[in-house]
Amino acid sequence: MSAAADGPEPGPSDWRLARVTDRIQETPRAATLRLEAEGWRGHLAGQRVDVRLTAEDGYQATRSYSIASAPADGTLDLTVEEIDDGEVSPYLVEEAMPGDELEIRGPIGGWFTWRPSDPGPLVLIGGGSGLVPLRSMAREAVVRESATPLRLLISTRSAGDLLYAQEIATLADRDEARVIHTLTRRAPEGWTGPTGRIDPGLVGELLAGIELPGAAFVCGPTGFVERAADLLLAAGLPPDAIRTERFGPSA
Repeated sequence: MSAAADGPEPGPSDWRLARVTDRIQETPRAATLRLEAEGWRGHLAGQRVDVRLTAEDGYQATRSYSIASAPADGTLDLTVEEIDDGEVSPYLVEEAMPGDELEIRGPIGGWFTWRPSDPGPLVLIGGGSGLVPLRSMAREAVVRESATPLRLLISTRSAGDLLYAQEIATLADRDEARVIHTLTRRAPEGWTGPTGRIDPGLVGELLAGIELPGAAFVCGPTGFVERAADLLLAAGLPPDAIRTERFGPSA
């Protein structure tokens, strides 16, 4: 399924072969796979790729996954959260190991992207695995040593569901960054952060002390994204400044 050796390199709309070179278990239900892909020319923070798996009987299943690595990293990392009864995510999370191969297509997407040259501040709101493309943006800001103020609001069911926990803790220590993490279901003993779903108070805390951003990025389940977008509108952001990416059924 790869391009012939003497043929043209595959473009974003072409399927190409990718090999798993590393695997990181992020949480019990999520893993990051580092891929090495034929003819890969990089991506923008916020873009995604399609992944296609083919069974021995020829049956194919395709799913889209956000790219977790920053463009400046020079790598192609996908963080996948396992979905019950899923056709692709259980294999990627539980079985894919270094040396395994799969097919990808991309990078895909242009609206939900961020560059260090874009006007700040950089405001990010993520629910669950919706943190993945936002992590790419935050990493790009850090690796490029951008002075843009960075604000990140994360909502997860429990503390153990937080992706990139150590990296998020390090990000929270940066002078130009503010990180808020709220838990919607289970708070561990000694938890001092907020609990419950995102609300006007959390969004107000997120935006306090900064000018309204040129764009705010929101990613997560449909209901979460709709709620976050409404809160940003109420906080004074114009509709065209709110960029959203959602997954799952409508709440």
